[in-house]
Amino acid sequence: MSARGGAPEPAAPRGAAVLSVTDVSKSFRRGVLRRRRTDVLKGASMEVRPGELVGLVGENGSGKSVLMKIVVGLLARDGGEVGRTGTLGYCPQEPLLWEKLTVGEHFELFARAYGLADDAATGAEELLLDELEFSRYRGYRVEELSGGTRQKLNLALALMHEPALLLLDEPYAGFDWETYVHFWEMAERRRERGMAILVVSHLLTERERLTRVFTLRDGRMVSE
Repeated sequence: MSARGGAPEPAAPRGAAVLSVTDVSKSFRRGVLRRRRTDVLKGASMEVRPGELVGLVGENGSGKSVLMKIVVGLLARDGGEVGRTGTLGYCPQEPLLWEKLTVGEHFELFARAYGLADDAATGAEELLLDELEFSRYRGYRVEELSGGTRQKLNLALALMHEPALLLLDEPYAGFDWETYVHFWEMAERRRERGMAILVVSHLLTERERLTRVFTLRDGRMVSE
């Protein structure tokens, strides 16, 4: 839960980076007898500023999700620096949900984790259920939901506290076309309000919507 939000921090001044990644490296040891080292990140650098909608692309296995886990604190880096300011919203590639809890209970749980007042929590829940068009599933347990509806809930939970920085790792996997279009509209509205958004994907077809695109290639970042 803490990876999604964490304790609130002072908001960054307009224009100052809310996320800075500098020369981050990460390696893994594989094998039992002969432990081979695989260098996944070899000095990746990037930054995201308020009001930016930034894309991070790369082939499957290029290290995009590894970098996101380092940014949110779920994985230790071997070298380099990561700086974050303001509140964080994290939508992981695999939804982190509880099978026996309902959609409404997830909203209640995360509202408490984010420290939202009752009125703010109720307003955020109603807005997101409406925007993503899954209000009728409020009383459903996660085990009863389709993959696409689980992903809607995953996205909504990352957004409900209106974070300064939103990290989205393959956020629209399982979405139908209508929801996919809604997703980009939601992202654009929040970008216009000053939210910094980083969309991670192996394929980005909506590049005209993005402020900048970074490509992770051979463990390093290339700005396009």
